[in-house]
Amino acid sequence: MNRLTEQLAGLGYQAGWQLVRHLPESVASGLFEAGADRAARRNKAGARQLRRNLARVVPQAGEAELDELTRDALRSYARYWCEAFRLPAVNVDTLLANVELAGREYLDAALAEGNGAVVALPHTGNFDVVGVWAVRQYGGFSTVAQRLRPESLYRRFVAYRESLGFEILPLTGGDTSTGRTLLARLRANKIVCLVSERDISDTGVPVTFFGEQTTMPAGPARLAAVTGAALLPLGAWFTDTGWGFRIHPPIRVSGRAGVAAATQALADVFAGDIAAHPADWHLMQPLWPADLPASAAPPVLAAQE
Repeated sequence: MNRLTEQLAGLGYQAGWQLVRHLPESVASGLFEAGADRAARRNKAGARQLRRNLARVVPQAGEAELDELTRDALRSYARYWCEAFRLPAVNVDTLLANVELAGREYLDAALAEGNGAVVALPHTGNFDVVGVWAVRQYGGFSTVAQRLRPESLYRRFVAYRESLGFEILPLTGGDTSTGRTLLARLRANKIVCLVSERDISDTGVPVTFFGEQTTMPAGPARLAAVTGAALLPLGAWFTDTGWGFRIHPPIRVSGRAGVAAATQALADVFAGDIAAHPADWHLMQPLWPADLPASAAPPVLAAQE
């Protein structure tokens, strides 16, 4: 992305936050859905990669079914952005009245034990609504944000999520160690929430995901191993009138030696939730080495026992 493109992207997002919240909801959602349909017709790189990712989820799908699923996933992604631009102006009580939640008892039990909770989820549904719910019910949580370009856009995203009550820590370039801060939060019996199916740093552990080898971040399981925090997978999806979330039972992490097995267990839970709601998975980047150029694809080794 060149400098001009970055500046235009930043201005576009700034305009979105300033303008979309003032549109009638039906008008805003209609515009975003039309944009999603246009993206499906144009079939650029992001849409093509989304289609390849979804083909792993529904390998039995024919071409027409996969085309329809990709369009629906782009509409779901557009719905996320429409909601993100409107969320700071939405009444929280009205918002949470439309949340369908299962498994809260696992999070409550984890906090009752006093070691904090690592909540891990994939890029599904609207995870910002998950965060608003956590802020209202538990007073807040900490999460990590990848730096975006331009820097002004990254700062705008941080300000947006901080306005919702989230503590945002930078993946890179912070004044203090993000890892140490996360450990401190868990040792204070707080919640850490991490989007966890994409290995951005290329330092993850090998897993099998939808029958194909890749890597996933080891961070969630390592944090749990070091602190004794519960590792809780969370699934998120859209409903016709709001949002659905499911907190799954804790995944056992048997010390540092159990990080690889726990990460595989996390991948298995993610796969089940994504398969149940494939159109609400919004990953438009390569996840498997097979989708990367040969020069860029890291080797995927068998996990050590």
